[in-house]
Amino acid sequence: MKFKPNQTRTYDREGFKKRAACLCFRSEQEDEVLLVSSSWYPDQWIVPGGGMEPEEPGGAAVREVHEEAGVKGKLGRLLRIFENRDRKHRTYVYVLTVTEILEDWEDSVNIGRKREWFKVEDAIKVLQCHKPVHAEYLEKLKLGCSPTNGNSTISSLPDSNALFVTAAAQPPGVLSSVR
Repeated sequence: MKFKPNQTRTYDREGFKKRAACLCFRSEQEDEVLLVSSSWYPDQWIVPGGGMEPEEPGGAAVREVHEEAGVKGKLGRLLRIFENRDRKHRTYVYVLTVTEILEDWEDSVNIGRKREWFKVEDAIKVLQCHKPVHAEYLEKLKLGCSPTNGNSTISSLPDSNALFVTAAAQPPGVLSSVR
């Protein structure tokens, strides 16, 4: 697992951790998606993403895929904000069309993270075993948020601009508010 010593995380007014992720596609046809190995379980695949620092969700999503997957690309639409009540986080999931693949990247060097392209159907099957919430991202994409119809579903969040911020170096449970 990776640890960033001076990392700051943001929380919404309801105490949900704010996260950002990207479904990284090889092309605008959105038929092949890039998954990365988990930092906790290297034999399992996940969608690249992570906690938001005090920044815009799109910027956080781009930063996370650069760190975790070693790719750069064209940030597309916000697919949806997914809520995970069990883990108490809300994830802004974007679509990204990959334009550059780095040979070495932060997580490959630091923790040995791997990446692999999957057909969307295969990725859903792989993710359903260990990360059903990540599989849901791709299922929602297939159910009407595709580029051909221009739809985008965004959950409404009460006062989504309100943030609670905590630094990783602080003891657990210590929050400081930022408005």
